[in-house]
Amino acid sequence: MNGLMLVARREFTTHIRTRAFAIGLLITIVLVAAASFAPKIFNKPDEYRLGTVNSQQLPIQAAAPEAKVEWRTFPDEAAAKEAVLAGDVDAVIVGGAKVISDGEVDSELAVLIQSTNREMKLGAAGVNVPPLQMESVGADTRYQAARTGIAVALVIVLFILLIQQMTMVGMGVVEEKGSRIVEILLASIKPWQLLGGKIVGLGALGMVNLLAILAAGLGAAFASGLAADFPPGMTGVVVGVLIWFVLGYAFFATLAAALASLVSRQEEVGNVMSPLTMLMMVTYFVAFYAASEPTSVLAVVMSYVPPFSSMIMPVRMAATEVPLWQVGASAALMLLAVAGVLSIGAKIYQRAVLRTGARVKLGDVLRAK
Repeated sequence: MNGLMLVARREFTTHIRTRAFAIGLLITIVLVAAASFAPKIFNKPDEYRLGTVNSQQLPIQAAAPEAKVEWRTFPDEAAAKEAVLAGDVDAVIVGGAKVISDGEVDSELAVLIQSTNREMKLGAAGVNVPPLQMESVGADTRYQAARTGIAVALVIVLFILLIQQMTMVGMGVVEEKGSRIVEILLASIKPWQLLGGKIVGLGALGMVNLLAILAAGLGAAFASGLAADFPPGMTGVVVGVLIWFVLGYAFFATLAAALASLVSRQEEVGNVMSPLTMLMMVTYFVAFYAASEPTSVLAVVMSYVPPFSSMIMPVRMAATEVPLWQVGASAALMLLAVAGVLSIGAKIYQRAVLRTGARVKLGDVLRAK
């Protein structure tokens, strides 16, 4: 175990001290924080500049509290037309009977003008039309947009981190094998310690990335006010993401190390790991679908199937309410899959990592004793 931790410490400290890691992490944090402020920047409240000629101002602010309305009064229609053509106002209500504008009135503004004018005239006539009471008999959809946005963000973050760490593990194995450093290392420690240390060390590096992204995203969300739209239970979602990242990373990183041990040159890594990359791509696309359709049959079924569950289940947890027993069952199946992959991957790595030269066939390694 000491050998495993020594290798893990070496992998972690070697990579975290590099300039590339620091710059990449900083850029990621800035992008995540910027994404949290984007809705506040781009989704500004509507602003309308309106005018009147011998007409009352409409209670548009009451119908659309988030809108900003600026009113101007003109002495006659000619002055109003001049202001409209000059772009000083968006529209002018003339005599309470017509609206003049330069081109078509914005559709949302037109609806507001028509509806508030109707309400004002009905009220003046003594007709009171109470608004319809809105009642939902289905699931609470108040946070659905926020849930979907969080789920989509998680899909992208988990996919990038998993494929990045998986690639680092594979490249590290080939680098040690091609330079024959692995022969020196295995003279002092056992193969499973070298493999485990590499997976643990680079996994800790990935966890640093994930924690930084989550901290930056949540911090920026609270600073921008976006957190006010977050659904309840965000703590559980964050903890779930961390746990599922560990499970998914253990699965994919072990397979990456096993497959990479079959080759001795960096140029061959992409080819030998292409089946694993395709598996991750399929997982990504299904998880992306699950972000918008978390209760669909495909999303529910695939959230139980390893390794798809490593990305789909945390996405479902963010996008909708998932019963605890479903999460537990999915995690148990994923743990079994990870245990199986660790067992098989360790054997492949141990039997192939010292075979230098031409690419080793997977079948030969599995049949070897």
